[in-house]
Amino acid sequence: MVRRFTRAWLVLLFLGSAWTAAAGQLADEVSRQQALAFYRAGQEFMSAEQFEKAADSFGNAIQKDRLLVMAHYGLGQAHMNLKRFASAGVAYRGCIGAMATLHDLSTTHQFDVNRQRDEQIREIRQEIADVKELSPLKRSVLEQRLRSLEQEKLDYAGPFRPPAFVLLALGSAYFRGGDLTAAELQWKAAVDADRKLGEAHNNLAALYAMSNRKTEAEAAVKAAEKAGFRVNPGLKNQIKALR
Repeated sequence: MVRRFTRAWLVLLFLGSAWTAAAGQLADEVSRQQALAFYRAGQEFMSAEQFEKAADSFGNAIQKDRLLVMAHYGLGQAHMNLKRFASAGVAYRGCIGAMATLHDLSTTHQFDVNRQRDEQIREIRQEIADVKELSPLKRSVLEQRLRSLEQEKLDYAGPFRPPAFVLLALGSAYFRGGDLTAAELQWKAAVDADRKLGEAHNNLAALYAMSNRKTEAEAAVKAAEKAGFRVNPGLKNQIKALR
């Protein structure tokens, strides 16, 4: 099969060379259930802010099922909390790599791939139901993950498109690691994927302000607010003061 690449995926292609053909194999039922158990343990450790244990659990989940997308994403979150930004970037790229592989496998193993997606959809819905007090940002990310999984079931015949929420997270990993150029690239890809992702516009506004790009910063603020994101007044004042 010839894969059709979007601009956002081309941005990441050279970064994902470590993703091997072996990762493209669907896990057997026993391994998949073991992976889900490790994932659930990782989520519990995340809730308890035991991020080292969470990272270990997510890593074990990935060893059992290389295509368990949400385990890669959870591993990225754990590394971000541990301030291991380079490792977080690797995990988020792994997340996108797993999504791309599942997308390709959908044409030949549609039933099995969709069953795996359905399992992940149930896990995320259960996560939303189990947490009594979700922050608006956490709820937004979980809802984006749900929409992405549901949309993938419909779009398997089209080109692979990395979801905005993962590109946003990857950009944040680069930013926290000091690579502003890569961060900007991923946040731009995120808003290309979802123009209503206010947080990505806001992050771009902050990045533009840091590099004294007033016009771009002002435009990013307007886009963030149009998307319903509340931009920090301090950032807006900082941008206004730029020359």
